[in-house]
Amino acid sequence: MNAVVRQRADRTSLWHAVSRNRRDRPVLQGGLDVDLAIVGGGFSGLSTALHAAEKGLSVAVLEAETIAWGASGRNAGFVVPNFAKRDPNDIIAELGPERGERLVDFAAGGADLVFDLIKRHNIECDALQNGWIQPAHTVAAVEKSRSRAEQWAARGRPTVTLDSKAVTELTGIRGYAGGWMDRSGGVLNPVEYARGLADAADKAGARIFEQTCVTSINPAADGWSVKTASTSVRAAKVLIATNAYGGSLKPILRRTYVPLKVFQIATAPLPQGIRDRLLPGGQGVGDTRRNLFTCRFDAQNRLISGGMHIVGVGAEARVPQTVWRRLARHLDLPDLPALAYSWTGVAAVEPDFLPRLVDLGPGLIAGFACNGRGIAMTTAMGKVLADWADGADARDLPLPFAPPSPIPLHRVVRYAPNVLLPWSMLRDRLDESLV
Repeated sequence: MNAVVRQRADRTSLWHAVSRNRRDRPVLQGGLDVDLAIVGGGFSGLSTALHAAEKGLSVAVLEAETIAWGASGRNAGFVVPNFAKRDPNDIIAELGPERGERLVDFAAGGADLVFDLIKRHNIECDALQNGWIQPAHTVAAVEKSRSRAEQWAARGRPTVTLDSKAVTELTGIRGYAGGWMDRSGGVLNPVEYARGLADAADKAGARIFEQTCVTSINPAADGWSVKTASTSVRAAKVLIATNAYGGSLKPILRRTYVPLKVFQIATAPLPQGIRDRLLPGGQGVGDTRRNLFTCRFDAQNRLISGGMHIVGVGAEARVPQTVWRRLARHLDLPDLPALAYSWTGVAAVEPDFLPRLVDLGPGLIAGFACNGRGIAMTTAMGKVLADWADGADARDLPLPFAPPSPIPLHRVVRYAPNVLLPWSMLRDRLDESLV
């Protein structure tokens, strides 16, 4: 095994490497006057652009790099229609019946929205809506899984509780105590999905620019002036849709979330015989461990996994090997094909694990909706932000909306996930030893 894993993987995101849609988009050269300027060419910005343009608004998307360069092109391609670490009942208890139910409904329809957009705009992105599975690694986690599935089912979602045998049959992975599945979830190639959204937004009338870095956003008559290195855009409203890749544009935003560095890997294609045994239905898997274990296949039978790991000197080379070995161990595959790709990305995690809109002034909003659920949540966020761009009050949208709320002791807290990871891994092992 060691001789295989030491082969060097391509550090380009798998999705960027294999994407068939490679259209280049222009740099913004002259000034513009639009209804809505969007900073960031990821899922949330592109979904907003598409839905706003379909409403007849003039829209400009300004991307500092290329479409899906940030987290939208660096994730694992899971489409998950729920919240990380939060269940409907406790969200409703926290936010109240009216706002809580609206937020829960918003999240519940996220995956269906993604796959509907893919069908409606003929986006070729290897999309498969066959479900998302969360196996439970302990008996206690099974009870939580049952409650979670029942809460979503009570709201009309296609969820089902799984026993240990069902998990093994669906995944080909042994050792889980049970779990649950949401049949509306799925997988896709996130770069091709993002580029497909960009193409659809183009056709609807939005203008999309790459290699156009926004340097400042300042109040102007009847709106905002969005400045780049060489020109500016006047916009009635502005959306900052950079998530954890906003840099120094609005420094206060960086103190409102915890930046979570995540590693992803993809193997060389697996033999068809093994592929037929593992995840025969093509679902994505993300289990209940604190040190989350994930896996899925792409359309070419590459096995994909990832997660958090202890960072430090040499992490870019060391961590992918650790993920590869963990994948081989969990799937009982001593001859797991070699690493072909490894890459990293940064997710913005909110302290309460809920999506939110940040009020930065009249007509200026930043949206944060990842928390490990980026594809479905940000796509859905774009649809409701188009309503805001078209005149709806942001306070009437289903997402929490408030001024920036910096996390206390953020300079320390931002390192907490990696500092606490060894303790989380130990607790996982202790839990499993009691099964």
